[in-house]
Amino acid sequence: MIVAYFWKIKPSAVPFAFVAMALDRFVLRRSSNVGFFKSLGTGKGETFTPMDANPLRWGLLAEVSDIDAFDNSFVIKQWRRNSTSEFRAVIEAISSHGQWAGYEPFVPSVKEWDGQVIAITRARIALLQNLKFWRAVPPVTASLKSAPGLIAAIGIGEAPIGLQGTFSIWESPTALRNFAYRGDAHNAAIAATEKYKWYSEELFSRFAVREMRGSINN
Repeated sequence: MIVAYFWKIKPSAVPFAFVAMALDRFVLRRSSNVGFFKSLGTGKGETFTPMDANPLRWGLLAEVSDIDAFDNSFVIKQWRRNSTSEFRAVIEAISSHGQWAGYEPFVPSVKEWDGQVIAITRARIALLQNLKFWRAVPPVTASLKSAPGLIAAIGIGEAPIGLQGTFSIWESPTALRNFAYRGDAHNAAIAATEKYKWYSEELFSRFAVREMRGSINN
């Protein structure tokens, strides 16, 4: 099962967040309970430039075999201790296309699902394409924010530049499909991606929401 956390940290905990982003990986790699994982910074998801970054909100995405044990692990407790709010979603892959850091991390296991879904996109932007990418983003993010059926969306990334993505929550698979395949701005971005080859690596995944608590907007 996959679990996603996002924390709004205390202003005084910003130094902790930067240290944890660097050191959590060593703890998680040694855990027999954890498979694929990524520590994440977040942003408004409007321009995907460093100006978007939110130094008070951080996240963690992990494949775990025992969710309760992970929820009470040292890493999670440290983030929780330094936070004012926590969002957690337990999710299961419906579909996944592409790679993340050279891996295909999400194995689809849900065949039919009509409930809430979460979409995770992630891309490694080609070095010489950042400016073109940033110019093309605003129309897409504007259409995303106003998309029917969208519950919430934020930008995510492993670094301020070059590794960008989105984490969005939708009322249903239909609402997500309508945005992805029927929105003019999104279709234009897809066409531009093919033309300019913005990405050296990309991933698009959809997940069934098995359990969710808190809000990513807090």
